[in-house]
Amino acid sequence: MNEIVVVSGKGGTGKTTLLAYLASVTGKAVTADCDVDAPNLHLLLRPRILHRQPFVGMKTAKIDGSKCTNCGKCVPLCRFNAIRSIGNPTLKKVAIDEGCCEGCGLCSRICQSRAIKMVDKRVGEWYVSDTAFGKMVHAQLDPGADNSGKLVSMVKQKARMIAKEEGVETILVDGPPGIGCPVIASLSGCSLAVIVTEPTESGMSDAKRIMDLAKGFQLKIGFVTNKADINEGLTVKLEEHAAKAGATILGRIPYDELLVKTMAQGRAAGNEVASPATRAMSKIRRKMDDLLRDG
Repeated sequence: MNEIVVVSGKGGTGKTTLLAYLASVTGKAVTADCDVDAPNLHLLLRPRILHRQPFVGMKTAKIDGSKCTNCGKCVPLCRFNAIRSIGNPTLKKVAIDEGCCEGCGLCSRICQSRAIKMVDKRVGEWYVSDTAFGKMVHAQLDPGADNSGKLVSMVKQKARMIAKEEGVETILVDGPPGIGCPVIASLSGCSLAVIVTEPTESGMSDAKRIMDLAKGFQLKIGFVTNKADINEGLTVKLEEHAAKAGATILGRIPYDELLVKTMAQGRAAGNEVASPATRAMSKIRRKMDDLLRDG
């Protein structure tokens, strides 16, 4: 089974555009959107949700008001200032701010009246959907919620299970931007990391960072420059750096107005869209297949 993860050091480089194209021409694949903080692959693949389920991250403290004696002993022990005494001096009540609670569980262990319990906290939702190109696993983390790396791992695990159950040999993963924990989770165990960048100074800086991260996993790395014709000099520098770092240069995607219009219509740019960008992505896909076959 081949697991291809498309990543970028920064947002807006075009990784989702490339991933959607690959999904539309691969024939049979399971896709996974691991950009759980700001997913947008669904805008192009138009999934029909078959199953949805809440995602539980860390536990959070809850007070049972019928048991709490409002002794206040837990208040100074919370290092996150999540537990407070509220009210006036003659009538105080202990309350927990769930937004500040980090789920350490100390308060529940020291509460003599056993009024504080640690309960599961919903921090997002994940989905299994059907698209015109096969099954898709995706998720949405609640705004400001933590545990995005854990949710990414769960999305990938579910995608692998579906691929195994349906006998699908290819998993296409739209990874999150950057180099943080969600990116590390998306790259773990993959067959090929495809780095998509753009010829700008920020693109150069972020491409170097994501390249260093991918090298640490000892992965096969492919390198793609999107909108390569807006600064050909910088494109050459990007490719030279990538090649020295051990990446295979898969190709360049030119800036293409037809591709922009296709995406604005909420469509993946498949083979039916004849444009310079799709012709370039077709060549990139063939080079990716060659790189995977080389073992």
